Amino acid sequence: MDNNSKVLIIGAGPAGLTAAYEILKKSDIKPIVLETEQFVGGISRTYEYHGNHMDVGGHRFFTKNERVNKLWEELMPIQGSPAFDDKILQNDKKYKEGGPDPEKEDEVMLLRNRVSRIYFLKKFFDYPISLKPRTFINMGFVRTMKSGFGYLGSCVHKREEKSLEDFYINRFGKPLYQLFFEDYTTKLWGVHPSQLSADWGAQRVKGLSLGKTLLNAITKPFKKNTNKVETSLINQFEYPKFGPGQLYTKMAEEVKRMGGRILYGEEVDKIEMDHNQIKALVTKTGERFECDAVFSSMPIKDLFTSFGKENVPQDVYEIATTLPYRDFITVGLLLDELKIKNKTKIKTLNNIVPDNWIYVQERSVKMGRIQIFNNWSPYMVKDPLHKVWMGLEYFCSEGDEMWNKSDKDFIDFAIDELVSMGIIESKNDVLDSCRLKVKKAYPAYFGSYDHFDKVRSYLDSIDNLYCIGRNGQHRYNNMDHSMLTAMVAVDELLEGKKDHKDLWNVNAEKEYHEEKKEGEKE
Repeated sequence: MDNNSKVLIIGAGPAGLTAAYEILKKSDIKPIVLETEQFVGGISRTYEYHGNHMDVGGHRFFTKNERVNKLWEELMPIQGSPAFDDKILQNDKKYKEGGPDPEKEDEVMLLRNRVSRIYFLKKFFDYPISLKPRTFINMGFVRTMKSGFGYLGSCVHKREEKSLEDFYINRFGKPLYQLFFEDYTTKLWGVHPSQLSADWGAQRVKGLSLGKTLLNAITKPFKKNTNKVETSLINQFEYPKFGPGQLYTKMAEEVKRMGGRILYGEEVDKIEMDHNQIKALVTKTGERFECDAVFSSMPIKDLFTSFGKENVPQDVYEIATTLPYRDFITVGLLLDELKIKNKTKIKTLNNIVPDNWIYVQERSVKMGRIQIFNNWSPYMVKDPLHKVWMGLEYFCSEGDEMWNKSDKDFIDFAIDELVSMGIIESKNDVLDSCRLKVKKAYPAYFGSYDHFDKVRSYLDSIDNLYCIGRNGQHRYNNMDHSMLTAMVAVDELLEGKKDHKDLWNVNAEKEYHEEKKEGEKE
């Protein structure tokens, strides 16, 4: 690949922007990024509404990959002084020497505490489930006994793991699975866990079994600090001052500064092929872009539609264009206060609950999660001393009943659910509100995905195509994984590699990305 090569990148999300940034840093190639929307960041954007910032989906900046971590710090250095809330609350954190002061500078990565809990039976439970006395008190005697015997039963009799349901029951027992996993998973994916691949569970909850939790509780006091002990969830993460979109806006500025182009409102419509090479992309505006290489972060379903049915083997086309996705709705609410109170030892402004996310386990509501943006960053909220800015998250499918509701009707519905759960007192507590819809937020692992190997084989047969990011690989990648796919793809391009094995191996390990080993860097 020479410096005059024409490289096109589809999508200005984390993967697409990273690809452009890396190409520009490592070569004299000037890539062109084609972005359907009028903003960058994709599903990792930050949405501003009346001075308050909304992180669509919640994006913790945590990675085990030093290459990705270095890129983050390159664009946005870690804070060297306390943030607004930490200063008031006198929180003790290990700040980076010489780092920027978030009270004086905007381009800064904050250090934030990770707090997530489950809300069930109008009570809070640890996330993931712990064996603390409070857990059993909240569950009640009968549920506790059933869960205990259920877990013991799962230790004796192991299911063949054909589905996600089998995966959960093997690790937690059937009663706990029914309490904490069955309904929530169905909310998230719109499909019962018995119809989902066990692969999803292997990546998201490895090491979080009840048995391991019990063993750790008993043996931890006797263990030395070694890298060979059990894993646990991280307790701190990095976060841009004004949300994830701020980092991608900065990256877009750097791409343009180095000579790259980002064209907005350009949605790929047709892909022109010559044997196993992509020759040009045609957008819906009628623009035609010739190319020597293409990086695609667009949904595989849409990618194959652009290929054209007549140009792809029928069975492969059918699989690709019927791949399942889950879409996403967030309702932003501005409030004076919450009805639920902070009963933890964690200090917060106005003593609001300290959670970043609250996982809603209540069966009577369709709400999946609650974000409290004050706790992600105080700068996300126009008036963090007196107001609570939160996001209510719903998983749905484009065109279904929830998706098709008007903004007003959906917001009213969401507020009613919040009242019914005892989170707020009444509708009168809501000062302002908005709704944001996101298509294809979650690639799903069921249906035609069972035959995805055929899709991948076809994609790998196209010499100058590099599939990157969450939707580009139809894989439940987090930001660091998506950015790493772009980095690996750029390496392959510049090294002239034809084999994409390393690219597809990103995020293929069967461990949870937010686990760390004791002694491992956070």
